[in-house]
Amino acid sequence: MELDKIHNVFFIGIGGIGMSALARYFNNAGKNVAGYDKTPTHLTGELQAEGIAVHFEDKTELIEPAFFDKENTLVVITPAVPKNHMQWNYFLQNGFTVKKRAEVLGIITKGTFSFAVAGTHGKTTTSSILGHILHHSGVDVTAFLGGVVENYNSNLIGKGKSVTVAEADEFDRSFLHLHPNIACITSMDADHLDIYGDTASIEASFVEFADKVQDKNNLFVAAGLPLQGVTVGVEKGEFSAQNVRIENGWYVFDAVTPTQTITGLRFGLPGRHNLSNAMLAFAMANTYGVAAEDIARALESFKGVRRRFSYQLKKEKLVYIDDYAHHPTEIDAVYQAVNELYPDKKVLAVFQPHLYSRTRDFAEGFAKSLSQFKNIVLLDIYPARELPIEGVTSQWLLDMMDNPAKKLVTKEQLPDLLKQTDAQVVITIGAGDIGEMVPEIKKILNEKV
Repeated sequence: MELDKIHNVFFIGIGGIGMSALARYFNNAGKNVAGYDKTPTHLTGELQAEGIAVHFEDKTELIEPAFFDKENTLVVITPAVPKNHMQWNYFLQNGFTVKKRAEVLGIITKGTFSFAVAGTHGKTTTSSILGHILHHSGVDVTAFLGGVVENYNSNLIGKGKSVTVAEADEFDRSFLHLHPNIACITSMDADHLDIYGDTASIEASFVEFADKVQDKNNLFVAAGLPLQGVTVGVEKGEFSAQNVRIENGWYVFDAVTPTQTITGLRFGLPGRHNLSNAMLAFAMANTYGVAAEDIARALESFKGVRRRFSYQLKKEKLVYIDDYAHHPTEIDAVYQAVNELYPDKKVLAVFQPHLYSRTRDFAEGFAKSLSQFKNIVLLDIYPARELPIEGVTSQWLLDMMDNPAKKLVTKEQLPDLLKQTDAQVVITIGAGDIGEMVPEIKKILNEKV
């Protein structure tokens, strides 16, 4: 399929984080872009402000006439769209070109020098750091990201034609559509068991992705993963962060590569997992040919990704952090970072579980990870694309947790609880619509101080 010859691009599920990056890409390229999503969000509002038409009802009559030109229209869908979606079925039944987001990303990246960042955790932060390093260092790059980067207030970095950075999503085996020249794998934990069934199938899928990189000197793997490639890590690996310390809230460290050591690098994102992500981005950019000194400058100027340990308030008496973590391993990483930064402060964590199936599949892991926080509040499970599963509720998860200071509240009750808390550090955690509550929570906590 030749994207140059397509003028209209219609997105079903345009408000998704990966979908909206593609929408922005085509809009920047001068295409006529519009789309549907189930509900208005902060992100759909940003797309509308950029001139992209978005509607929120599944009716074919809301589609603008230009998009009914079959020869000149591409329809992009997300795997989360239900099979009975009327607009999707209209396009299918009438012979339109309909492609998954991952397929379109595969087409775009095939004609470029392509970086792909895979892993069950850390891929958004790693690909964002990499995109920033390349753009900051003058590379002709476009980076498609699964999060909004604070430096650019966008999930799309650059307008380059020759180099692409893509987040390689394992959900629905999407990453197998990509054609990476250089790739990394950040982690390989069990997740998406609703798609894969078991851990062995997930690992097999990552091995298949790794095999897409012919030259294993261009495949970077987090130290400890059972894959052939160049190892990267904190205090271990062929590329490694050594002599790590914290100075005024910054990580300061030395980057050791197979050929040189660069001393005194500064990086502002908390948590050892983020330092590992930074080193993976460093290794890929350095192997591509970006000078170590340029990478060091880019790392210091990287401000982070929205909803990834994102500081909403940072005052002497009260800190508010928001994070997208939705898997036990990610919650452990948030806890480690908070504990390292605020060892003597009273911390309140608010968690919204994401998906009934994930809550069921990792219930013991969630209970253990969440119990580490001395004060923990659970919200009801956010269903996303799923129907309820009998017996799988937040109350069921709460009952498993070994923690005397645990509570279950509704979203409606949360504001009152936050008005009364004496916690000095508040963290909201989860991949559901808790992200939409952040401005209200920030306002409540700001008024307290």
